[in-house]
Order: sequence, then C-alpha cells, then structure tokens
Amino acid sequence: MPHDVDHRLNELEIKASYTEDLLDQFNMTIYRQQQQIDSLILQLAQLRQQNPDGGAGGPRNLRDELPPHY
Repeated sequence: MPHDVDHRLNELEIKASYTEDLLDQFNMTIYRQQQQIDSLILQLAQLRQQNPDGGAGGPRNLRDELPPHY
C-alpha cells in the first residue's frame, strides 16, 4: 500500500512539473504576441500619420484604378 501511494505521489509531481513548464511556455507565447500587437499598433499609427485622411477620401472612381493598358 505505501508503495502505491508513493507511486501515485510521484506521478502527480511529474504532472505538476509538466503543467508548470506548459504554463511558462504559454506565458512566453502571450508575452511575445503582446509585443507583436504593440508593434503593429505603432506601425498602424505611423501609417495613419502618413495618410491623415485615413484613406477615406471622397468617392473613388474605379476607372482611375484600371491598369494603363485598358
């Protein structure tokens, strides 16, 4: 009986260790994703400054967008 309890306790400790490692990996993934999001927000703000009207000018004429060979 004590051997069974020791074995079960050992298995639980192993699972807890794997769970902690997985949690650390998830935290790093979330941290990196947040860095990417922050970078993309900054890039978007810079693009909006380059084009202050936000690309939402007057009505577009689709003929202006045709390639020159038409």
